[in-house]
Amino acid sequence: MKDYTEYEDKTIVVTGGAGCVGSNLSRKLAEMNAEKVIILDNLSSAYKWNIPKGENIEFIEGDILDDRVLKRVFKANPDYVFHLAAHFANQNSVDNPEKDLMVNGIGILKVLQYAQLTGVERFVYSSSGCGVYGLDSKMPFEEHDISISLHTPYQVTKLLGELYTNYFNNLYDMPIVNARFFNVFGPGEVPGRYRNVIPNFFYWSMTNQALPITGDGSETRDWTFVGDIVNGLVAMGIEERAIGEAINLGSSKDHKVIDMANKVNALTGNTEGIAYAARRNWDAKTKLLSSIDKAKDILNYKPTVSFDDGLQKTYKWFSTNWEDIEVSAEF
Repeated sequence: MKDYTEYEDKTIVVTGGAGCVGSNLSRKLAEMNAEKVIILDNLSSAYKWNIPKGENIEFIEGDILDDRVLKRVFKANPDYVFHLAAHFANQNSVDNPEKDLMVNGIGILKVLQYAQLTGVERFVYSSSGCGVYGLDSKMPFEEHDISISLHTPYQVTKLLGELYTNYFNNLYDMPIVNARFFNVFGPGEVPGRYRNVIPNFFYWSMTNQALPITGDGSETRDWTFVGDIVNGLVAMGIEERAIGEAINLGSSKDHKVIDMANKVNALTGNTEGIAYAARRNWDAKTKLLSSIDKAKDILNYKPTVSFDDGLQKTYKWFSTNWEDIEVSAEF
């Protein structure tokens, strides 16, 4: 990936900047000599110890639903906004559908309104490739083939976020980009009840527990290393052809859940193996695979970290930060 000098001396807001993608993105932008990277996060599913530190990084603890907090953030007149804050993810939204709608619906609407008033140069929204494509979408998933027959509130509100960004683009000419993530994993994601499978598997494996697979293990996912996602986001903030577009950010490779579980157990030396459970009733997609042709064309996007290397990097991060992870993990 080329180094974008356009970020030098700019003010950038990253909502949800304490999470896995947000913390890695914020660190990258700070290293690219941004004047200031403002991280806004309410720490509902993230932790202060995971926030990157730097002279040009400012952390504001607060909620995207709080106008007082948003006024404080946007008083800095940011040049770029990366909106990653979300009520995450599928099971959490099934358990708490009203909160999901408030955060992922009203929340993005508020952030968009402040971004429009301050005239941002680019607004990049983290949508979900695992969410906006349905059982009626053909694989590998291409950007034009979204579904309105969805299975969780999270999927519904992630699509709603894209509709709102498109609305602000159409009415106010706001330069937006919708980034559709596929199964992000890597350093920075703390395990927990509503977190992704890979950090949870590392936690359970490192505490000598059998890894619970919901299904038969033949299910596949398009796991994408967080560093590759960050490179795609950085390009989205600059490339002119990306404005108004929805673009997949994935690996364009699928891996079986059982294979991933065995790799995690092998890395950690866990001998407890696998435990099988019934598939959750909302988990209707047994296979996920992205097309990244559009990202290659517009962003010059090219995933560089293999799945095995990404797992090793993740295990190294877990090992290095184990004391904090063990205290923070909430199940």
